[in-house]
Amino acid sequence: MNQDLSEVEYQRFWRGLQQLGLNAYEARSYLVLLGHSRFKALELAPRAHVPRQKIYEVLDSLVEKGFARVVQDRTKLFSAVEPNLAIPAYLARKRQLLEHELTDQSRAANNLMQDLNGLYSEGKGGRGTLDFLRIVAEPAQTAAEYRRMLAEVKTEYLEFSRPPYAVDPLDEMLVRQARVNGVSCRLLIESGTLDEPHRQRLSEYAAAGVEIRQAPSLPLKLALFDGHHGLIALLDPVISKPTWTSLVFEHPGFGEAMRHLFEDRWHRASEFGEQAAV
Repeated sequence: MNQDLSEVEYQRFWRGLQQLGLNAYEARSYLVLLGHSRFKALELAPRAHVPRQKIYEVLDSLVEKGFARVVQDRTKLFSAVEPNLAIPAYLARKRQLLEHELTDQSRAANNLMQDLNGLYSEGKGGRGTLDFLRIVAEPAQTAAEYRRMLAEVKTEYLEFSRPPYAVDPLDEMLVRQARVNGVSCRLLIESGTLDEPHRQRLSEYAAAGVEIRQAPSLPLKLALFDGHHGLIALLDPVISKPTWTSLVFEHPGFGEAMRHLFEDRWHRASEFGEQAAV
């Protein structure tokens, strides 16, 4: 019974080490080292079920990853590093490597986007009949479109804001920057679902010169930039789990229609902080 339990525990530890990033040979070798003070490489190989020709490579990798140390250089004895030291240090190094890799990939992606955008613009030389309308279902892409337009707005930014409310410091910074640049900003909020932290952020917007009104309900999410381009987001009425699908548009006529809708709801709305008009 104890042997069975020991085997179960061994398998659990072995797989856990592999989930951290060690390979099968490294995980077995480390587990054997943990139970002994020190080992010669060729003594460790059969106990850890590692081929003799592989054991030095495995041990060198464990030393590099911080799970083993050489305790006597002359005869190359190896010892385990305490797990409380080895595992956090290994994860910290791994995290740092991933951050460097992501930074490099982000830099490469920015360069690639510029090159591909040039290719995309050339390909759009002959515009299709519906190029001014695009459906976006991925939330991250919708956010990217919104921020791009918010960063480029020149004169006017109008928004229907209804739940779920996105709380993103970058979005807030872009709205504030638009005001600094002299852009007229008006937000119409669906009032009944606001919580206190969101009310506080809206008060800070108002102090920065953003005009805010509130209404009991709004038909959709809307962001309109300079009267002719923006996006609307509609709640999918069919599926059981609520999701939003966005329509990105760049069309003066459509923009004008959305502006009329906004102005109609704006004039019927209450000032922010008052009881919402019905």
